[in-house]
Amino acid sequence: MVIQEIQDFSDIRTKARAYLCYMLGRNIPNKLPSVSLDSVINALRKASEEIGIFDSVYILDSAGIQVTNTVSVNKTYARKGAGSNLSNRAYYYRAVKEKRCVLTDPYPSLQGNKLVVTASYPIYDDQEELLYIVCIDITLENILKMVHPTSVDSLFGKISKYTYAAFSIALAGVAMLLFLKGIGHMIFSGLHIGDISIKKMFESTILLTLSLAIFDLVKAIFEEEVIGSHKKHSSDDIHQTMVRFLGSIIIALSIEALMLVFKFAITDPEKLLYAVYLTIGISALLISLSIYLRSINHDKKK
Repeated sequence: MVIQEIQDFSDIRTKARAYLCYMLGRNIPNKLPSVSLDSVINALRKASEEIGIFDSVYILDSAGIQVTNTVSVNKTYARKGAGSNLSNRAYYYRAVKEKRCVLTDPYPSLQGNKLVVTASYPIYDDQEELLYIVCIDITLENILKMVHPTSVDSLFGKISKYTYAAFSIALAGVAMLLFLKGIGHMIFSGLHIGDISIKKMFESTILLTLSLAIFDLVKAIFEEEVIGSHKKHSSDDIHQTMVRFLGSIIIALSIEALMLVFKFAITDPEKLLYAVYLTIGISALLISLSIYLRSINHDKKK
C-alpha cells in the first residue's frame, strides 16, 4: 500500500520531523566551541539508540562530503560510503539552506530500494559556521510505526483493516441475498403474467433498493478502510456515499409506506394511521437530509 503509506506520512510529517529533530537536538552538541567529529559521533550513537528504529546513519561535512562510514542495518552497505559526495541530495542542501533540522519527502533508497525519509541536522560552531550535517535514514514503514501507530502498517491498523474487510464481506453477502430474493420475486411474477401480484412487485422493489443501499455502503467501507483509497481523505466522496445510502433507505421506506396505504385501504382501513406514521417518519428523514445537504453546500462556499 505505497500510496496509502505516502498519504499517511503527509498527515504526520510535522509530528515526525518534530520528534526526530528533538531527539537529535537533545543529544548532539550544537553551536558550541570546539565541536569535534568524535564528540558528534558519540552523540549520534546515543541519539540513534534512543530513536531505536533506523535504516542508516552517517555524517557529512560542510561541503556535503561523507566523513564517516555508514552505520546501517543492511550489512551490504554498512561500514562504507566515507568520501562520497552527497552535496546534490535534498537532505544536504535543504539543511544548509534552511539552517535547521529538516525531514525529506519519501524517496527510494539505494540500500534495498525501499522508500525512506532522511532527517538531517546541521551542526554549527559558536561562530555560526557550518561544521557537519548529521543524517539518519528511516524507512517509510518504520516512521509510520514510530509516529503514526494507527496506520495500516501497525498492529492495530492491521487488525482494523481485517475487521473492516470481514464486515464488508458479511454486508456484501447480505446485499447479494437481498438481490437474489428480489430477482426471484420478479422472475416468479414474470412467469405468471396473468397472476402478477402487486404486493410481490413492491416487495421485490424494496429488496433490490435495500440491496443497492447496502452495496454502496460496502463499496465505501472497502475502498476507504481496506484498500486505502484516496476517497478516505476526500470529504466530497464521503458526503456522496452518505447521501446515496440515506436516499436508498428513504426510497425503500417510501415504497413500503405506499404499499401499506394500498393494503390497509383494501383490507383494514382502521390501520391506515400506521402508514401515516411511517410517512411522517419518512418526511422527517427527508427534512434531515435536506438540512445535511444544505450544510455541505454552505461549507463548500466558505
